[in-house]
Amino acid sequence: MSRPVIRSNRRGQRRARIRPVVIGLACILTSTLTWSAPAGAGPSDDGLKGAIDTILANARMDGGAASVVIADATTGERLYQRTGADRLMPASNTKLATSVAAMALLGPDYRYRTDVLAGGPRSGSTLRGDLYLRGSGDPTALAQDYDRLAADVAATGIRRVTGRLVADDTRFDTQRLGRSWASDDESSYYSAQISPLTVAPDTDYDSGTVIVEALPGSRPGARPRIKVTPPTDYVRLDVRGTTVPAGQPDTLAVERQHGTNTITVSGNIPVGAGATKEWITVWEPTGYAAAVFSDALARHGVRVAGSPRLGRPTPAGAKELASHRSMPLRELMIPFMQLSNNMHAETLTKTMGWETSGRGTWAAGLAAVDGYLKQEGVATAELRQVDGSGLSRMNLFPAEQLTTLLLSVRDAPWYADWYASLPLACHPDRFTGGTLRTRMCGTAAALNARGKTGSLTGASALSGYVKDAAGRELTYSVVLNNYLASSVKSIEDAIVVTLAKSDTAKDTVTAVPPKPRRASEAPADLECSWRKPALC
Repeated sequence: MSRPVIRSNRRGQRRARIRPVVIGLACILTSTLTWSAPAGAGPSDDGLKGAIDTILANARMDGGAASVVIADATTGERLYQRTGADRLMPASNTKLATSVAAMALLGPDYRYRTDVLAGGPRSGSTLRGDLYLRGSGDPTALAQDYDRLAADVAATGIRRVTGRLVADDTRFDTQRLGRSWASDDESSYYSAQISPLTVAPDTDYDSGTVIVEALPGSRPGARPRIKVTPPTDYVRLDVRGTTVPAGQPDTLAVERQHGTNTITVSGNIPVGAGATKEWITVWEPTGYAAAVFSDALARHGVRVAGSPRLGRPTPAGAKELASHRSMPLRELMIPFMQLSNNMHAETLTKTMGWETSGRGTWAAGLAAVDGYLKQEGVATAELRQVDGSGLSRMNLFPAEQLTTLLLSVRDAPWYADWYASLPLACHPDRFTGGTLRTRMCGTAAALNARGKTGSLTGASALSGYVKDAAGRELTYSVVLNNYLASSVKSIEDAIVVTLAKSDTAKDTVTAVPPKPRRASEAPADLECSWRKPALC
């Protein structure tokens, strides 16, 4: 696997050249942290540059790399640059490119369709032939949507199908997982397989997953009680866990075995403990959708003679019996961006490939994204994008190109809808505050800064918009890599809060130090919303 080449910040050399004025400024700014100013800092750097440089000199970034650019959102003037051309892993900041390209190429009114079609003639209440379930990629399809389709089929008067249920997932190719995605993430819900036919278990719309909930048995020695949502026989439970006396450690674990739909529940759960709840991916989401739809047909009195068949195209002469349309893309943007939904990003990438070239592949979709970014003035030769979500560690973006993109889209006709999909700092609602809803609270950035977060082990990013103390709108892009600290989120926050508290036009800067890490704070090796229940 390719690895990013990242430059050291060489802070050992910088500390040798600190001037007393900057040391004094740093002491005034914080009583809990020891700061070191970077090379070249001095009396002339007591404005924005000195403040941001000092924040980035925090010990948590020792040996790490930073690419940071701040600009006036109206004029594009760069107010601060720190190795802005360096290519670093953006993590979920990759979704910035994917989301704006989707809005531009597909349009805010774009909807996915899931259709049911008859592949043979009718004879009274009997369909003589196959019944086709054709998907176009809807990542928000719920079990209740398939139930409604089944009810609509029954309403046509069909009660018997002599052939099979055929699941037509041919809109996309058969490559289910992204390039260089980690194998140990395979059963984790943020790394689900991509198919034009899939099911989401709840209105977070984590497509391609089931929710497995485990509760302790009534007494020690009993097996845990297990519930699967949506109820389906597509997954098989292998319950090896045990209920143990109250007060003993809860070690229950839920994981799917590779290449199968066997979900193993192992470990101990004490009497009286709360539920262990996990979102687990399925193997082959097309089959999952077919199974959920088959069950729905049976509930509505439609009997299908044969077992489901996957991956066959719908014949040209098939007659439509029922159809479901997804929410429009402008609404889909909310769960996608607020909760940093990887599967939405990848589905949109393949959809862009299909709509622009007739090929539902990652290669075609990424080519479409690249073409759009070039139109917006982004130097795509200076970055690498290999998936839509940022889950791959092969993605490389400079902060300068992310800033260029943030500036260029402000005049797009769909900008307001897209802007609203960016998490808003410290807003308590999950679909407004999203991955920023617990960050920058009690500061000038609260309910002010919008931004896209990004987190992988050793990679963190935050890019978006904020108004300074005088009302001047700024864009910012902060991409941090190769640090050993468990989290550098407070460094990102300190930069944005400093912007929000300062009058950048006058260079009257109120510097804010990074907050110390709390003992209860979880490591930021993944997006907070990728941990269920969400930690943000």
